[in-house]
Amino acid sequence: MDSISKRTSTTKTAKHTKNHYFPLLQTAQTLLLVLFFLAAGQIAFAAAPKTLVYYLQAAKTNSPLIHRAINDNKVVDLDLRQVKSILMQPQISLDAAVLLAPIISHDNGTNQFQLASNNATHYNGYDLAVTNGGQYQAMLSLQQPLFTKPSYHAYEQKASINREINDNSIRLTKHEIDQLVSHQYLLCVNSALQLHTSAQLMQDIASQLRIMKPLVANAIYKQTDEMLLQIEYQNYRDMVATQHANYVTNLYDLNALCGIHDTTVVELEPTHLQLNDLPVTQSVFTKSYTLDSTALTADLKINNLKYLPQVNLFANGGLNASYLPTLNRFGISAGISFSWMLYDGHQRKIQQERTRFGLQNISFDKQNFMTQQEMNKDKIIRQINALDVQLQNLQDQLKMYAKLVSAYELQLSHGNISVMDYKNLLKDVAAKQQEATLARIEKESLISSFNYWNY
Repeated sequence: MDSISKRTSTTKTAKHTKNHYFPLLQTAQTLLLVLFFLAAGQIAFAAAPKTLVYYLQAAKTNSPLIHRAINDNKVVDLDLRQVKSILMQPQISLDAAVLLAPIISHDNGTNQFQLASNNATHYNGYDLAVTNGGQYQAMLSLQQPLFTKPSYHAYEQKASINREINDNSIRLTKHEIDQLVSHQYLLCVNSALQLHTSAQLMQDIASQLRIMKPLVANAIYKQTDEMLLQIEYQNYRDMVATQHANYVTNLYDLNALCGIHDTTVVELEPTHLQLNDLPVTQSVFTKSYTLDSTALTADLKINNLKYLPQVNLFANGGLNASYLPTLNRFGISAGISFSWMLYDGHQRKIQQERTRFGLQNISFDKQNFMTQQEMNKDKIIRQINALDVQLQNLQDQLKMYAKLVSAYELQLSHGNISVMDYKNLLKDVAAKQQEATLARIEKESLISSFNYWNY
């Protein structure tokens, strides 16, 4: 039953699973009482039944991957705003500096300390031609890039592609959640059906034990026959306890997978999955390859921006003086800068080659995935068709077994058959019911698997 560990969903046997799960109990005596009422279908659940839709919605709401992709889209918008500011908005800065180059003058036979030289000829200190006596600056500067619309459009295109990639990632994540949560939900349903089968058989044996007591008292059956049924009852009681524990474990795993903090043992409503129609538009899986190719091309376009001429307008105004600052040293300046990359060792060609090989890899991966996708869908359809035939045969056999069990119980009440034959028949019925349950869940799992690939 390999595909049960991959996909999941529900089953048609809602009437057989309703009200057959119970809270964990402490003592064996209480457990025995609960099991009796469990078999009679009288246990009330601590909460209302949950559906597959409920768990799918919770898993998508609590998914950190989906939240991350949503925030990534917000970051993309912020990055584009930042690029627009860099490429199209002026940069204004305030720059200030004070450089002091004091000297010790020896002119006129004196030694005089001067912060700024007064045309000294004999002195100790930096060469006046280098320092000009000092530097005093306090300027407001502006730089405005020019002709940057083509560059901004390239970044805008890349931002749009990144948003599409994130949106596609959200859709794929939700699709993965559908598969994983359905898989775990199906495991829970499988545990519940196994629990129901064992509890029903335990109830049948309990009924026969009540019928057998007067027969043993009248020596129609031996005491050992009654003991044999009692042992079989104990076996099924232990099996029910084990299967209930398995159900609770699977339910905890389902809650953890969906980000639900809840330890309540609840009933799960069965769900019958349907095969999805063939996609009429591009598959979301293959769309991811298309977006990856577009992103590579956009990256190459951005890389090529550095080979365009770069033109900037700059201007500044304020104090810029040597020696000592004075009011007449306030002024302004303006100009245009121009740069153009002419040669960088063929890096542009190398980047183009890297992009070409990247596009080839994406194309190869896409074709390989499409082949696997079609092969998997075809294989699953064939498996579903084979299971339909098997399920029909199993249903026919179970109907015959039901008639045979009724006949055996009638004969057992009259002491006309051996207890061993009846016990063996119940084991055969249990095995056949489990086989039918596994086949139904296998079909649900295959439908979930087909819907996963057919997306």
